[in-house]
Amino acid sequence: MTRTDWTRDEIAALFDQPFLDLIYQAQQVHRRHHAANEVQLSTLLSIKTGGCPEDCGYCSQSAFAKTGLKAEKLMDVDSVLAAAAEAKAAGSGRFCMGAAWREPKDRDMDALCTMVAGVKAMGLETCMTLGMLSENQAERLSEAGLDYYNHNLDTSPEHYGEIITTRTYQERLDTLERVRASGMSVCCGGILGMGERREDRVGFLHALATLPEHPESVPINALVPVKGTVLGDMLADTPLAKIDEIEFVRTVAVARILMPRSMVRLSAGRESMSESTQALCFLAGANSIFTGDKLLTTGNAGAGADSALFEKLGLQPMRSEEPARVAAE
Repeated sequence: MTRTDWTRDEIAALFDQPFLDLIYQAQQVHRRHHAANEVQLSTLLSIKTGGCPEDCGYCSQSAFAKTGLKAEKLMDVDSVLAAAAEAKAAGSGRFCMGAAWREPKDRDMDALCTMVAGVKAMGLETCMTLGMLSENQAERLSEAGLDYYNHNLDTSPEHYGEIITTRTYQERLDTLERVRASGMSVCCGGILGMGERREDRVGFLHALATLPEHPESVPINALVPVKGTVLGDMLADTPLAKIDEIEFVRTVAVARILMPRSMVRLSAGRESMSESTQALCFLAGANSIFTGDKLLTTGNAGAGADSALFEKLGLQPMRSEEPARVAAE
């Protein structure tokens, strides 16, 4: 039975294991619930870039950031559907759409729902990240066919106030509750390398693993320090601030053990990881990546590099059903 009653001490004990023991345990858990050597390919498109009123210290799209990124309007539906068709042709099974908003305005909901229905009609899984949602907005997106809604917790409750002040941790949890109540699947993870300590990584995974239901998708990001953002300026010239790659892999492995049925996605920061580090992440239980050359506004490894890595490691795009979603049906 999948546990949602993990304690912080239990999670800390997992982190403290010898590295090889932890990886061995995580790979055993992974193979009990997921197809071996299969990795889900997803594509992420920014459908509304820049000008977000939130002050998230890592984000180049925040209105508080001095990155020179101009605020743009919501993309038109046809352009979004064209990008989705291109993503499907490149092998993606899920198409994710992100908008730099605190929350969507009701006037945008018709266009957003049309995008969802159009992408869904192509046979792709659909995901959106639009900020906070009201109950009605969550229900409308669910009715349009949205499979996943992404809303990250980012870090531990204790470290959260160091990163964001314009939205509370509880507000994030409230949105997750509305998403779950609407019938959509939850995509929720966070970012490593934001100056947090290991106890914050323990607290972050504890918050995810003790939700009433585990997120079906758990993105684990490594901070990409963007000049002009609070964290980018603070950490860009501080090499020691970057998350240690072994510690990053440990975090992936612990996430796999705690949330055995969830898709664990190796997300932002992957473009700067060596092939060996990525391989360790897959060994530790990561089985989803974003492919393509860009993640919203930051660089990504690119489909060509991913194809070469998959061939080298003997991996293939995921063909099996996602365990958490199958279990929910």
